[in-house]
Order: sequence, then structure tokens, then C-alpha cells
Amino acid sequence: MTGLEDKYIIKNNKRLRYGYTTGSCAAGATRGAARMLLSGEALSEVELQTPKGITLNLQLHDITKGENYVSCAVQKDAGDDPDTTNGILVYAKVEKISAEVAKNIIDNQNTDSKKVIIHSSIILDGGVGVGRVTKPGLSQKVGEAAINPVPKAMILREAEEAAQEYDYEGYLKITISVPEGEEISKKTFNPRLGIMGGISILGTSGIVEPMSERALIASIQVEMKQHFCQGENYILVTPGNYGADYLREHMTIPFENNIKCSNYVGETIDMAIDMGVKGILFVAHIGKFVKVAAGIMNTHSHCADGRMEVLCASAIRAGGTLECAREILEAGTTDEALAVIDRYGILEETMAIVMEKIQFYLDHRSYEQILLGAVVFSNVYGLLGQTRDARKLMGAIQEQADAKTDKL
Repeated sequence: MTGLEDKYIIKNNKRLRYGYTTGSCAAGATRGAARMLLSGEALSEVELQTPKGITLNLQLHDITKGENYVSCAVQKDAGDDPDTTNGILVYAKVEKISAEVAKNIIDNQNTDSKKVIIHSSIILDGGVGVGRVTKPGLSQKVGEAAINPVPKAMILREAEEAAQEYDYEGYLKITISVPEGEEISKKTFNPRLGIMGGISILGTSGIVEPMSERALIASIQVEMKQHFCQGENYILVTPGNYGADYLREHMTIPFENNIKCSNYVGETIDMAIDMGVKGILFVAHIGKFVKVAAGIMNTHSHCADGRMEVLCASAIRAGGTLECAREILEAGTTDEALAVIDRYGILEETMAIVMEKIQFYLDHRSYEQILLGAVVFSNVYGLLGQTRDARKLMGAIQEQADAKTDKL
């Protein structure tokens, strides 16, 4: 019993089970290993509180105990979500180390290739099968293990709580490993992002909510219809969490009115036209929406990429040199490419060309039947640009929100 038995969604008349992330596996294994190490007790399972508020009961596998360490694993269960990591074992080894050993680990880091995560008296690192970051622009520093921020916080929390509960005041070293991770990573986007040697430890809620492609598109349609039926003729759309966060933190139009379209830009436009919507404003991260500037209407990396090619072509049109083009094509992330373009002094001109192409392909998809526009940003550079009709759409969205407020 994992605690997810009654957690599911209904899509296309099918019941799809929830699962849990590699981040939850790593945190659960850390909890088990730390508590067995510091208490001396034997455990076969642990309870883990996830950021989503769901408590998981996780079985511990392959428990190994030494004089100053305990290692164990939790098996990933992705529920009914298609996931290359489903069924893998995620290990956590928790060790007691002396202050001298801790100092040596910290002092002997190679900042170019390997860097540990240090939090108070806890050292966290990735082992076999956990990728290591080799390029800037991600949430981890170059040299760190690819353990995303939320899983990292969960892992550190479990170690800290165990140390407090059992009055341990010394140093702990945690190593997260995934024996199958290096092979699995070849099927992911990690190598293109400069994450080498394994998978990333992921998850923002600790829980995997199953979403087949057909089901996800249907859910977008349902949400859009709700907004349209409430009198919203102009729809505010964010592809994902980055767009929603930017909208909330940096724009004045009503955040609560946005819907998420995931990667399905084209399908979202098609549904809006069919429904009678008058316009859509997309608020999107450059990493996704630069693809639209090449006419790519499904922005999932499995469908198409072309990010660097679009930025390269736009930079050349903006006056960039051949060397600038080469550097852009070698970049692993859009923020890294933007840094190149900025260094050559043509960022504003390049983004203006990208916005022009985004507007062209949005209009091409819709045959100009509705008003379409986009606001595009980067987490590093902030607002990068907005398309021709974006400001008109912002005004229309604000007006309909004000009209709705006046009726209340």
C-alpha cells in the first residue's frame, strides 16, 4: 500500500493511477537510510510527506549496512504515466563522516567537473547513474549532480530531521545513485542539456499525475471551454509552470485566468477557433516558444527541436558573425545561447526577428481567423520581446476581467 491507491484521474473514460517521482524515491531512500544509520533499528518501509500533501508509504529494497553507513533503495512507480524511469531503483547511501573528511571533500572539489551540494553539516552528491551538469543555464551549478531543487530540499529535510530526532551533531554524506540511470539517460534530453552520465532526479510535487497526450489535449479543451462559457473571449495561455510564474510575478493582467497548454500550441489554437474564441495571448519561456518561430506547433523535445537553429538564423539576420553562429549552435540551453548573442551585442535585434517569426507562424496556423500573440521571456534575461498583437491582447484580457469584476 503506497498511499496512492485512491489517487487517480479519469481521462477518456479510463482510470489512470498516480505515481511518484524519482525525487520522492531519493528522499524516501534517504529517510530510510538515515534513520537506520542513526537509530540502529531495522526498517522495511518509510512514510514520506510529499510537497503535494500526499503521504507515501515506500518499501525499502536492497538494504546494506556498514559500520558507518547504510544504503537502501526505493523503486520508482510512475503509475499509469508513460515514463522511461518506471520500475528503476533509486538508492541513497548515508554515511557518518568526520569533520576532517568533510573538509577534505569540500576543499578537493574540482569546480570544472565535480561539485558537491553543501547544506550545514550535510554533503549531498550524485553517484552512479545520476547525471552531472556540464553547462550553465540550469537550476544546478556546473559540476553538481542533476538533483533538481525540490528533490534536493526533500532529501536534505529527511537527513536533517533524522539527525535532530536522534541527536546526531556530526557530518553526514548522502550519495544518490541509480544503477540503470546512465543507460536510461540516452533516451532523455539530458545529453543535449549538458547533463552527462545519467538521469536527473526530478519532481516539483513528488507525485506523478498521469497524462496521456490525447487526455491532456482533451483536458485543455475542457478548461478552455469553461473560460469561454464564463464570457472570456480572449484567452490567456501559459505552456507550463515557468510561464505561469512569470505571469504572476511580472505582469499585471489577471494571473488566475490563465490556462496551461503544455506543448500543444497548435492544438490549442485549433480548439480556440472551433470554439469561437476571439484571441489568445501566450506567455511563454523562450526555451519552448522559440520553436514556434520555426513553425513547430508541438514544442515537446520528442517531436522537434530547432531551438539553436532558429536563434542562429535570427542572429545572422540581425548581423551576427559566423563565429557567433558557431557558438550558438554549440549551446546546450537557450539561456546559454542568449548569453552568446548578448555578448555579440545583438540580443535586442535578434529577439525582434524571433518575435516577427513567431507572429507569422501563429497567424499561419490560424489562417488569421483569430487574434494571436505572445510574450516571451527568459528566467535569466527577463522579458525578451512580445509579438505585434501582444499588447492589443493584453488590453482585451484586462478589459474583460474588469467587466467581469463590475458585474459582481
